[in-house]
Amino acid sequence: MDDKKPNPIDVHVGSRIRLRRTMLKISQEKLADGLGITFQQVQKYEKGANRVGASRLQMIATILSTPVGYFFADAPIPSSTTDSKPVVHEEDAVTSFLATREGVELNLAFQRVANAKLRQNIVQLVKSLGAPSGLDRDHADPGATR
Repeated sequence: MDDKKPNPIDVHVGSRIRLRRTMLKISQEKLADGLGITFQQVQKYEKGANRVGASRLQMIATILSTPVGYFFADAPIPSSTTDSKPVVHEEDAVTSFLATREGVELNLAFQRVANAKLRQNIVQLVKSLGAPSGLDRDHADPGATR
């Protein structure tokens, strides 16, 4: 019976591998070729299903042109030595989103918006769309019908 969940550090490292790979627009296949493994193994690393060994992580860092420490940035920290549950930080949700294709695309597109006021308006729009009711009443169009 194998209902063992992946270690949170392995999941975090995997999500950082995926984030960096997608930022560089490198496919799983290309990364796998560089490592001499299958793309399925890269998928398992990125999901945290398989632990990445130190030498393999060094190879990944070299291929992705980043220091090994990058993969551990903002990693969950165990709350105590006797408690194996990690302290979950709010930033983890942001990191998880940024590791997705949508997150990378949204971030890159947003960075290309030069006008600061327009960027603020985009943030407000996204906030209103993400509000529980689908509309942030504080920033609703006063002329709109409800």
